[in-house]
Amino acid sequence: MSVTPTIKVPPLESGDRLTRPEFERRYHTMPNLKKAELIEGVVYVASPLRFASHAEPHSLIITWLGVYRAATPGVRLGDNATVRLDADNEPQPDALLRLEPEAGGKSRITEDDYVEGAPELIVEVAASTAAYDLNDKLKVYRRNEVQEYLVWQRYENRLDWFSLREGVYVPFTADETRIIRSQVFPGLWLAVSALLNGDLATVLAQLQKGLATAEHEEFCDRLRNP
Repeated sequence: MSVTPTIKVPPLESGDRLTRPEFERRYHTMPNLKKAELIEGVVYVASPLRFASHAEPHSLIITWLGVYRAATPGVRLGDNATVRLDADNEPQPDALLRLEPEAGGKSRITEDDYVEGAPELIVEVAASTAAYDLNDKLKVYRRNEVQEYLVWQRYENRLDWFSLREGVYVPFTADETRIIRSQVFPGLWLAVSALLNGDLATVLAQLQKGLATAEHEEFCDRLRNP
C-alpha cells in the first residue's frame, strides 16, 4: 500500500520572491503571523511592533480617520487590511480610506473579503525615510493610482502627505496654521504639528472644523445620492 507524502507548505520569509497566489497560500497557513506584505514580488514579514515607534502613532491615525468615517456616510475605513493591487503587490497598509464603486471608488471588496484595487487614501507609519514605505511601496501605490498617500516617519518625526497629479506624487503643503486638507476626502483636515506632538485633542478639534465646512456637507450629499 503506497502512502502519498504530505507536502509541507514553506513559511513566509522576508526576501522570498513569490507570485501573489503563492504568497496568499503560505500566508493562510500561518494564522499567528500578524503582518506580511508582497511588494514587487518580494515578501516582507513585519517584526514585532514597538509601542512608541509604531503602536501609539498608529492608534492616533486610526482615531483621526475613525472620527472622519463616523461623520461621512459611504466612506469605509480599514486597519491593516490586505489589499490586492496587482499580480506582484499585496500590501497591508496601516490604514486606508476607500469609497465604494457606486460612489466613484476604484476598489471593491471581493467575495473572499479582501480589498481589491486602489483605495483612495493609504496611510503608513514608517520607521524612517529609509523604509520601503517611501521607496518601493511609494512607487507601487503611485503606479496603481492610489490618489493620496500619507507616510509618518517616526524616527525623523516627519509627515509627508502626497497627492497623485498626472501620474506623479506631489507633496501637500501645509497652510500657515500647519493644516493639510485632503483633496479626495473634503473635510479631512490634519493638524500636522499636533499629530507629531501626540496632541490628539487638537488633531480632533481641527478635524471637527473640517467636518463643519460646506465642502464636507456637499461631499456627504453626493455620497448619499450617488
